Amino acid sequence: MFRYLGERFISLTGYLGSVGVLLGEALVLSLIPPFRKKNLFEQMTKIGVESLPLVSLTSLFTGIVLALQSAYQMQKIGARIYISSLVALSITRELGPVLTALVVAGRMGAAVTAELGTMKVTEQIEALQTLAVNPIKYLVVPRFIAMMSMLPVLTVYADFVGILGGFIVGVGKLGIGKSLYMRMTFNTLGYKDVFTGLIKAFFFAIIIAVISCREGLDTEGGAEGVGRATTRAVVFSFILIIAADCLFTALFYFMFK
Repeated sequence: MFRYLGERFISLTGYLGSVGVLLGEALVLSLIPPFRKKNLFEQMTKIGVESLPLVSLTSLFTGIVLALQSAYQMQKIGARIYISSLVALSITRELGPVLTALVVAGRMGAAVTAELGTMKVTEQIEALQTLAVNPIKYLVVPRFIAMMSMLPVLTVYADFVGILGGFIVGVGKLGIGKSLYMRMTFNTLGYKDVFTGLIKAFFFAIIIAVISCREGLDTEGGAEGVGRATTRAVVFSFILIIAADCLFTALFYFMFK
């Protein structure tokens, strides 16, 4: 058993080391020209624009469900006007960034890993190296920058749609006045509530981009290997997103309490 645990620990350490090296290379190369704007805008479109429908549905239904579940208890104590505050804070600080990151990790993280993994097993990455093209600069950096740029934007959009979902329930189902609902929402929200969610989203983007690219570049074993790498990328991204969210939530709690 101790041998198995030792092997797992060494394997984990090596994996985290390779992820850290890739992150460092991506950060450095993202500051060095040439900047491939066409590739960058293409990745930003895939990650941002094409993710809007799924993010919209997820956020809207989350806001609706959160408002309904809150109303179940709040109405018992005559505090239904505070539903707007609860929904707004829950969405902006926690559910907005986390659910958006999970949606993007499941959709685009898997796509990035599958794309790079297919290039790896078909030796296209080796072909780039023979042409003196750095695969990290050409393949990883555009996806890295696009993810860090678009995930915070998607998070702000998800916050708005989630609050809209709560507004629909509060005004349409619970009979709270429109002006009262909006006043309670924006009087409760502060800049720190929005920015803490955006800080989370920024680090979630780094996790998704680095894990997905690392798994794609390490793919081996043909089509079956691509499937395994895609599964690992999504699972590892989910685990690290939840762990990072727990860490940041605890950190912000002690900083802003």
